Amino acid sequence: MGGATVLRLAERALADPRLTEGADATWNLLLCLDPDGLRRNERWMTGPYTLGHHFRNFFRPGFLEQPEWLPDGAAAAALPETRALLAVQDELRPFLQCSLHGVDVGGGFVELTHDLPGLDRRVAGIAARLGIPRELGAYDALYWPGLGPAVYRIPPPHRRDLAAAITEAAVESTWFHPYRYGTVTAVVEAPMWGVPAVGDGSPHADAEAELRSVSRTLREDTRVLGDLTARIRPYLAGVPDAARLLAPVDDYLLVCPGLADAWDPDCRNDSAHPLPRMDTAGLTALRLAGRRLALRTAGLLHQLVTRAGGDPAGALPELDRLIDARCADYRDAGARWIPVARQAEYQTRVVLAAFALAARRAPEPSRSGEPGWGSGTAVPMQRE
Repeated sequence: MGGATVLRLAERALADPRLTEGADATWNLLLCLDPDGLRRNERWMTGPYTLGHHFRNFFRPGFLEQPEWLPDGAAAAALPETRALLAVQDELRPFLQCSLHGVDVGGGFVELTHDLPGLDRRVAGIAARLGIPRELGAYDALYWPGLGPAVYRIPPPHRRDLAAAITEAAVESTWFHPYRYGTVTAVVEAPMWGVPAVGDGSPHADAEAELRSVSRTLREDTRVLGDLTARIRPYLAGVPDAARLLAPVDDYLLVCPGLADAWDPDCRNDSAHPLPRMDTAGLTALRLAGRRLALRTAGLLHQLVTRAGGDPAGALPELDRLIDARCADYRDAGARWIPVARQAEYQTRVVLAAFALAARRAPEPSRSGEPGWGSGTAVPMQRE
């Protein structure tokens, strides 16, 4: 989806001089930041666009192989994609960097390293015109400050353990690396399947009961998936890409028990991060997130078993039941497919809105002989 948006942005920038010469701006377009991850997702990209087909063929790298993260700092970046991106950031010193992400199920939202006043109103207008739900209580930004409806402030990086880094994204990142140049990073999330309730800011009838239900389901799914992983693992010797598929499985199994406890009102006193007040939108997003963690884990295990051949652990029927049940939960929540062209148009318009606002705040180019970042370089990019 991000690649489709990048191509659409290129067309707009070429067709409208106000986005280039008129804004004293240059657009640098990166079609894909993670080509290995993209290649491993190809099996669902041609359709059919059903939830079951998507999650049975879905891939996301383990945390340490996601190019945007710098858990050991920029100097220790291991992936060549990460080092290349850091070099581009240091060379261009852009006033705006847009990282283009797809949300599988939920709504659209934006995460910013600096406030862009007025962006929330522009996002609201774009979403309304295109029929895209806005995610008013995004799980990704659960503990982050809000800058307006569906717009969140990314906190500065700080050292945490791996589980906290995976769930809170509070480590060093390529989002924050160009912060020293005054760069505004906008992470623009666009949904594939929209769920209207993520935009419902009304009070929930019984928030604590909903939290207990979400936590209980996540605990049970994690127990089942942990048992299945233990059964499957001995049969994976020689299976192509087994280590890369297992890495995110192990990440999810690592963090899920702690998340279930953090969301459960009966365990709240033991949580390092008390939950914010949860309305219908936030509780819906949390329920979708719990199902997502289980579906991604089950889908990766399904691929491992399929590649191993013969299902020697007898795991496929249980994996299929879990995947089908959680996909049914999404459909019951109102998840509806959003055509790719509309996803890309939504994301394109949000990027252009961020560009217009960021261009106003960018200072003049440096006249000291050092490379200036005020010359208007915008770097939209895609992670997956």
